[in-house]
Amino acid sequence: MIRVVLPFHLRTLAHIEGEAMIKVDGQPTLRSVLDAIERQYPVLSGTIRDYATQQRRPFLRFYACRKDLSNEPLDAPLPEAVASGEEPLLIIGAIAGG
Repeated sequence: MIRVVLPFHLRTLAHIEGEAMIKVDGQPTLRSVLDAIERQYPVLSGTIRDYATQQRRPFLRFYACRKDLSNEPLDAPLPEAVASGEEPLLIIGAIAGG
């Protein structure tokens, strides 16, 4: 199981308390985890990535094992610590302002 930490507003929308536990078959990638999140929580479809392009939404970032994965290819394997459930995949809402 992949542990996923979502921003508060997405957890509220999907009625998730704490971490989301996501089952992914095979080698987990960002794409496979995001696909599984949208299957398990259909209300989140289109909130993390664009419907048409499948690219992450602006102001959302992906982190794992203290590394920013936001600009990595969606089909790149996630770190082993995330795949094993030892570390969570973090989906963080960025803050902008001036």
